[in-house]
Order: sequence, then C-alpha cells, then structure tokens
Amino acid sequence: MLLLAAVTTALPIAARADDPKTTDDPKEDSPAIRRLVDGYLSKMSLEDKLAEVEGIRPNDLLDEHGEVSLEKCRSLIPHGIGEICQFTTSLPFSPEKSRDMVRKIQHYLMTETPAGIPTMFHEEMITGFPAPGCTTYPQHVGIGCSWDPDLVRNCAVLTSESSRKIGCTHALSPMVDITRTAYWGRLEEGFGEDAVLTSRLGLSFVQGLQGTNLATGVAATSKHFAGYGAPQMSDAEFFDEILMPHEVAISKGNVACVMANYGTFRGIPSIANGELLTGILRGHLGFRGLTVSDYGAVGKLIGLKAATDEEDAAVKALLAGNDVELEHARCYPRLPEAIAKGLVPAKTLDEAVRRSLTLKARLGLLGPRPRFGKEGPLKMDPPASRRLAYRAAAESLVLLKNNGILPLGGKVKSIALVGPESDSLYSLIGDYTYQAMAAFWWNLSPDARNPRLVTLKEGLTSRLGDSVAVKQERGSDWCSPADLGINTSGDEHLKKISQHLEKVISLVHRGLPVPDPAKALALAAGSDVIIAALGENIYLCGEGRKCDRIRLPKEQEDLLKSLLQTGKPVVLVLFGGRPLVLDGLEKQCAAVIDAWYPGEEGGNAIADLLTGTLNPSGRLCLSYPSCEDTNSLSYTDGYSGASKPLYPFGYGLSFTTFAFSGLKVPSTAPLSPETIPVSLKVRNTGSRAGTEVVQLYVSPVDEHSPLRPLRLHGFQRVPLDPGEEKTVTFHLSPEQLCFWKDGSWIVEPGSYRIRLGSSSADLPLEATVSLQGERMTFTKRTRFWCDDRE
Repeated sequence: MLLLAAVTTALPIAARADDPKTTDDPKEDSPAIRRLVDGYLSKMSLEDKLAEVEGIRPNDLLDEHGEVSLEKCRSLIPHGIGEICQFTTSLPFSPEKSRDMVRKIQHYLMTETPAGIPTMFHEEMITGFPAPGCTTYPQHVGIGCSWDPDLVRNCAVLTSESSRKIGCTHALSPMVDITRTAYWGRLEEGFGEDAVLTSRLGLSFVQGLQGTNLATGVAATSKHFAGYGAPQMSDAEFFDEILMPHEVAISKGNVACVMANYGTFRGIPSIANGELLTGILRGHLGFRGLTVSDYGAVGKLIGLKAATDEEDAAVKALLAGNDVELEHARCYPRLPEAIAKGLVPAKTLDEAVRRSLTLKARLGLLGPRPRFGKEGPLKMDPPASRRLAYRAAAESLVLLKNNGILPLGGKVKSIALVGPESDSLYSLIGDYTYQAMAAFWWNLSPDARNPRLVTLKEGLTSRLGDSVAVKQERGSDWCSPADLGINTSGDEHLKKISQHLEKVISLVHRGLPVPDPAKALALAAGSDVIIAALGENIYLCGEGRKCDRIRLPKEQEDLLKSLLQTGKPVVLVLFGGRPLVLDGLEKQCAAVIDAWYPGEEGGNAIADLLTGTLNPSGRLCLSYPSCEDTNSLSYTDGYSGASKPLYPFGYGLSFTTFAFSGLKVPSTAPLSPETIPVSLKVRNTGSRAGTEVVQLYVSPVDEHSPLRPLRLHGFQRVPLDPGEEKTVTFHLSPEQLCFWKDGSWIVEPGSYRIRLGSSSADLPLEATVSLQGERMTFTKRTRFWCDDRE
C-alpha cells in the first residue's frame, strides 16, 4: 500500500507552508486561492495547461493485473491530467483498492509531471457513491416523491463522506432536468416534472455534497445545461422553469461545476453554444465555476455536422465556454494548433485552466498537505447509512390505490408473491448505481451481499417470519426479446448495440429459474392475497435505452390479467425508473404501490408498508400517465381530455386521513419585496400517525396572464399523531409570481388565487389576494419558493 505520507511530499510549484489558510477558504475569489492558482499558472507550459482541461479513464493507466502502470502514465499523461473519469464504476475494485489506485496516480502526478498538479477523480453519485460495498440509496425519481429536502441533504452528506474516503472529490451529479415524459429513459435520474420541487431538492443535494467547505466536501455538478430531455419550449418556459434548478444551484448553492448537454439550444449544439454557456450561464446566471462536457459531446459536433474536424470542434467548444473535455480528450489536443493559427486566443485556454485549478484549490488538492482517502479498512455501508437508506426507501414509496386491503391484516395466512421483480436485485437498482453501471457497460455481475440488497421476498419473509406463508414464483420474464427490438444483422451500428444488449440480458438472467406461469397461477389460487411485483430493469430503462412504449411489457401485462382472473385480491407493486401505463388494470387491483428503484433497503421498506409498520407518505413528483401519449404531461398545462393523468402530480395515499381548514390570507398586499403570510390548519382525522405533504399553488385570476394556470410555490411535510392539529405557515413573496419577458422578470399587479391541499388536483382551500402597486421589474430572481423558515 502506498502510504499517505508518500503523496504529501513538497509540491514542485506553489504549495506554501506559510499560507495555512490555502485549503480553508471555500471562496473561489479569495486572495489565498488566487495566489495559489497564480503560482501554478505562471509556471505552466502550454502542454501542462492542455492536460488540465482533459480527462481520461483509469482503465487506460492500468496494467493487465489491474495495477497502476507508471509506464502508461508517463506515456499517456506526461504533463498531468485534469480529471480521471468514472474510476469506480468501470472497475471491479474494492474501495480500498480504488483508494490505493487514487493515491498511486496522485503520487505520480505530484512527483513526476512538470507542474506537479493532482487530478480530480469524479463519479456519478445520484444513489450514493458508486463502488462495491457502498450504500445504495433509491433512485432520484423515488427520492423526488419524498418531497423531503432534509432527506436529500442527509443522503448527499453521507455520499460525500464515502466519496472522500476513497479519494474522490468531484461528482457528476445532480441531474436537475425537468422531465415531463416517461418516454425519456433518463427520467429516473431527476426529481420530476416541477421546477420548484426539483430546484429545492437539487439545492439540498448540492449543499449536502459540497458542505460549507469544499476542502472537506465534494464538488457537485448541475446537469444537464440546459433543457436536456425536454421538448421544444418557449423562451418564457425555458427561463422560468427549465433554468430554475440550475439558477438555484448557482445562486443559493454556489455549485462548483456545470455540465453542458448533448442537445441543442436555438438550433446550435449546447456544447458549442456561446449564447448558452457564456451569455446565459455566466452572464445571466452569474456562474463562476468550472464547465465540463458530457462524455464525448465535443467530438459529437463532427457527427452533427456542426464542426468540420477535431480542431474545429475544440475551438467551437472552448470559445463557447466549455472548459474541460470529458471523458477522453479527442478534440482538445488540437488546441495548440488552433492557438498558433489564431483561431482561439491563448488567454481563453488560460481562463479554462484557471477555473480548473481554482476548483482543485478549493477542494484542498493544491494545498501543502493534500489528503487522498482514509487510512485502513473502509466501512462504506455503516449502520447510519443503512438506516438512512431505509428511511429514503420508505419515504419514496407512493401508495396509489388501496381498497382497504392494506395494511395486510391478521386474517392473511398465505401470500403468493409473483412476478419478475419479486426476488430480484435488479428491482432495487437503477441507472448510475455501481451495480447497474458495472452490469450494463462492463458486464460485471453485481454482488447482492456487498452491500446487502434486500429484495421484496427477503423483506417479507424476514418481517412476517413463520406467521404467514410466503410462496414465490417469477411467473413471467420482464419481456420477450422481440419487445426489445434486438437485431443482430444489417446495420453495423444497430448490430453492435444489439450484441451489447444481448450480453446485458444474459447477465441479468444469470442464475434465474425459468418462469413457470402455471405454478404462479396455482400459488395465486391457493393464497389469501397475491402480491404482483412487476416493472422494468436496467436493460429496459436508463441512459441510451430506446423506449417505444411506456406500458407494462406484454408478458407482465398478461401475467397480471391472469392473476386478476383468479378472483383473489391483487396488490400490484411496480418497480422501475418511470411510471408505466396500466391500461385500466389498476381498477381491478386491490392496491397499487409504486416503489421505483428503492435501493438496498427497498425490500424491507415495501414489506413494512404492506404489513402496516410503515405508513406511506410519498407523493408523486410527476403526473402519472393514463395512456401512451407521446406529448409532454404536466399539471402546469392543466389536465383535460387525453392529457388527464391516471394520478396527478403531488398525489399519494396514506393509512390515515387529513383535513384542511382555517386558511388565512390577506385580501390585499403591496407589490413589494415583503412576503405575504399564508396559514392554515391541518388535522389528522384518522386513527394512526401519519405525514401529510401540504402543497401551496398559485393561479392567476386574469385568464390572459402569461403565468401558468397552476404552479407549485411551496410545500411542507407535516407529521401528525391521531387527532393532532397543527398550524402551517408559508411566506409567499410577490417576486415568485414573476414571468420572463424581453430579458427581464416582471410581476404585474392584480389578483392571484392561493390554493392549498394534498395534490395538484385536490386543493380544498382557496383565497384570493390582490397585489397592489406599480409593476415590479428586475433582472435577477432571489426568491423561488416559500416555506415557514423564510
């Protein structure tokens, strides 16, 4: 093992023992940070600078035994490297081996390269730190249904701590794209369809990762900038809603990094779009941190006919405002030629290098005593993290229907647990978990014991013991190969994709028994209750997975129909990264639960909900579609006709009931920075403790208003004992009622309807406030939501 002392030797350039505050000041513009960065930058050659804005995968630096090869380091990164990309999800290393790899590469960089600059190791972190044995939290679409900023922050704090144990200092997370169609495979990575909910949860994630001092935290990345996965939109929607999560991460969270997306903005690829990356990001939003490309995005300019060759692509991306090319440097190595030709100023490269060095300084990597990882054996799934994983899974579960069968009572003595998700670790893990990344991209089998992944069968049997017989049978596969469109002939690109997909399918099915539909129906007929565990897995949903339909796969739909025909009550538990169209089958189910990808403690949390130990509090962070309409679906557009969802945004059931009363809103208020107090009473009218999510929406009274017909502006989780009543207070700022027009934010005087309730379609309390005064105009928003802490 390479000891820490070996990598804390004196740096070749600018580490100064007489400046002890170098790593203590988190501000990028502090004098200490500027002096440190200036010292490095003044002595760097063009080759050193170029290395600083490039990335590489660790696999390229390892020998055939998986050890760091100094020969490869000297050959491939002789002047250093800006970032090491996805260094744990692409390797089957233990946390300790990954930490030691980090230390060896850092030691090489600090002692053998001319500038002696350490690198940033980065990873995806939406479900925890992605390495073997690390805590696996629920996918963010599920976390979004918790409506719990504190939960998000706590998960991110522990993720940051895990990251630092291994020596990782940069996260390519969170994804704060507004997602309004289940056809987009990456919906699972975000917090849903609403700008305020996504902004607030995204901010908590950034704050949890980065902490109050980046020298001990992890640099977060707001992605994908901007409008990725969204259909064509107006300027007003783009600036008001799509940009809001990034705006909040920058203005309130001081997010360290922003990633440009693969898409286009006003017809120009985002990665080469100066209006987007410089005018809007750095000008309008005031971002001062580091920008990075999505993997391969700079090179894709050539395929998109937006650049003639690698040099042209590099010039366009750098001039537009993209600092670092990830994950391999295909185009930026051509920048010296471009600088020599006068195609790009040398100072533009210097600015990008400065931003990279500034982030490294803030992270403590350029100080006199940088630390890379924690000594000794690493505990990556300690009890506190597992407890938090359980809480996260519990709060992410959404009870969509219940005819009274739940919680399961003492009369239930036998359960038929049926479906491909009933005892599968793939029901728990979504895209960008370590397990999913290693399986899908590198064909590495996940280890269900490290960390322990609790399936639904395991959760039920451990919770019920010998009191209830739980008999399990898969009953069907996830889907048939025909449904996946596998094509191993014809077009070489499609053939390659299909061959890769075949390997993934083979891996997912490894060791699984062949489904026996007849046995499943026999178990169902002989049971008191049927639990149908259905949904998707890593080859059906995720980045790069094409989706032509968003309903249950036919095999599973047929199985569900057969189970319903038995006449026994069916509790449908859905897993996956998006809502699935049920085509009316939910009407015949006794209960429906959406579990999403619930993480390592998912089986225990679902079992506790089924048996009543847990009272569900999850509320939908998106509108649940009723049909396979390809148009975007959002409560802000209004629900009518074909766009009416099966379940509305904000919806979710509980085992208790709540009542709203006593709304107090002033009838008039000045159009000024002063907030408007809004209060109401919430009572638990049921017989057991529960948590209501109180939601505040605003509608303009003027039907010609440019504002959306309905917008969420505040929410609070309110725990209540049976019979307990609490007063809930919000403070609404008139600034929140602004709209974008001609480069400014505008708030008009007039009447606005304040509406409160338990979902976007259940708002029993309503009052109107008249904003009086002159039109308010401003260029920068400072208030985005209201709650009782403002």
